[in-house]
Amino acid sequence: QISDDGLNYTFFLHKNASFHDGRPVTAADVIYSWERAADPDTGSETAQTYLGDIAGVNEKLAGDAAEISGLEAVDEHTLTVRLTAPIVYFLEKLAYPVTFVVDRENVSQADWEHHANGSGPFTLRQWQDDEVIVLERNDYYYRQPAHIKQLVYQLGPGLPLSMYETDQIDAVAVGSSTLERASDPNDPLAADLHTGISMCTSTIGLNSAAPPFSDVKVRQAFNLALDKELLVTAFSGGQSLVAAGALPPGMPGFTNRGPVYPFDPERARQLLADAGYPNGEGFPTVTYTSAGYGDVGEYVTAVITMWQDNLNVTVEPVLLDPFIFYDELYAGNGGDIFTSGWCADYPDPQNFLDILYHSGSRQNVGHFSAERIDSLLEQARIEPDVPTRLNLYADIEQMILEEAPAVFLSHGLSAVLIKPRVEGYVLTPIGVPQWHRVSLR
Repeated sequence: QISDDGLNYTFFLHKNASFHDGRPVTAADVIYSWERAADPDTGSETAQTYLGDIAGVNEKLAGDAAEISGLEAVDEHTLTVRLTAPIVYFLEKLAYPVTFVVDRENVSQADWEHHANGSGPFTLRQWQDDEVIVLERNDYYYRQPAHIKQLVYQLGPGLPLSMYETDQIDAVAVGSSTLERASDPNDPLAADLHTGISMCTSTIGLNSAAPPFSDVKVRQAFNLALDKELLVTAFSGGQSLVAAGALPPGMPGFTNRGPVYPFDPERARQLLADAGYPNGEGFPTVTYTSAGYGDVGEYVTAVITMWQDNLNVTVEPVLLDPFIFYDELYAGNGGDIFTSGWCADYPDPQNFLDILYHSGSRQNVGHFSAERIDSLLEQARIEPDVPTRLNLYADIEQMILEEAPAVFLSHGLSAVLIKPRVEGYVLTPIGVPQWHRVSLR
C-alpha cells in the first residue's frame, strides 16, 4: 500500500515465503538485508543509488547511524518504508540485486555465495568456478514452482555452438558470424533464433570538468567528427543499432528522433575553430582510456584515427586492466575521453538520464553539470502523471544531447538460439532470465 503523499510504502510479505532451508522470510530479514547493503563495511557501490531514497540510508552509508530510520517491521510479515521524497519509480528500483533478501546466518559464513540459502524458484545445487552451475527446482517456492526440475549453466571451455548443434545443450547466445548464419532463413538454425533489443547504450565519455572538454563546442565537435554508421557496421557484427540519444529503444520515453550529430567533419572543424582551435591549432594532446592488455584494439584505433584525421588533433590511447577499469573511472582516473556505456537496471528513463547526468550522481563519471538539467531531473523524479513525466524526460534528453557530455554510439541487440522443445522462453530486454516460466515439450 502506498500513502496518498507517496512517502510511505507498506509491504505485506507472503506468509508462506521461506528460505531454501525452510526458515520463513520475515520483515526483519528485509531490514537486515538492506542495512547490510548500506553498511559502510560492505562497500557497496550501488546501495546509495537504489536505496538512497529511503529515509536514513545516507546516514547509514556515512557511518552516522546504526540503523536505517525509514524501515520498520510492524510484525513478522509487515514492513513499512518511509521515503525522503515521493519518488515515483521506487518500486522499480527494488528489482535491483542490492535489495535482494539474504539470510543473516548464511551470509555471515565464508564463501557463502557458493552455498547460498536463497528464497527464489531454484536452489543452488552446485557451483564450480569456470566449470558449471546447477540449479534445482524449489518445490516449496511461495509462488508457482518452476516447471523444469533442473537448470545447468555450462561455464567450461567447450564449444557452445557445437554443443547446441549436437543437442548437448538447449540454449546458446550467438553473435557475429553465427548470428549472420542463423539469420539466413535457409539455415536450419533460423527456426531456433530469438532476437531482441537490449536496454543498453554504448558511449564514449568526455570529461566535462576540465579543458578542453569543459567547452561544449569541443564536445559537439568530437561528436560530429565520428562516422557512427561506419563504426557500428564495421565492429558490431550486426548486434547494434546506431544511437541517436541516451535512451535505448524499448525504454519508456524513448523518442525516435533523427541524429542530432550526423557525421559532419566540416561542421566539426568549424565548431573547434569557434572554440579557439582553428584547424586544430593549439589543441592540447588528449587521452582516450579504454580497457585491455597489450595493443590498443581496432575499434579504439579507428575512433582515434577519425578524430585525428577530421579534426587535426592528437589523441593518445591509454589502456587499463579490465578488472579495475570501472574502479579507475569512478576514482576519477578516466582521463579526457573514456570508453563507457550503460544498461538499464529498471525500465524507467530516470535510470539513464538522472543516474548518468545529474551532477550529484556517483555514476556521472564524466563530471557533467548543468543546473537547469539538474532541476528538471529532480522535478521528474516526483511527477506523478506518467505522460507529463515522459514528456519532461524527452525535453531533458534533448537538452543533454545539445550539451554533448558523451558520444552516444549504439544500442545493443541480443540473440539466442533456443531448442524447439523449450517452451515459454522470453528474451527479456534487461536480460533477466525467466527460467521458472519455461517448460519442456
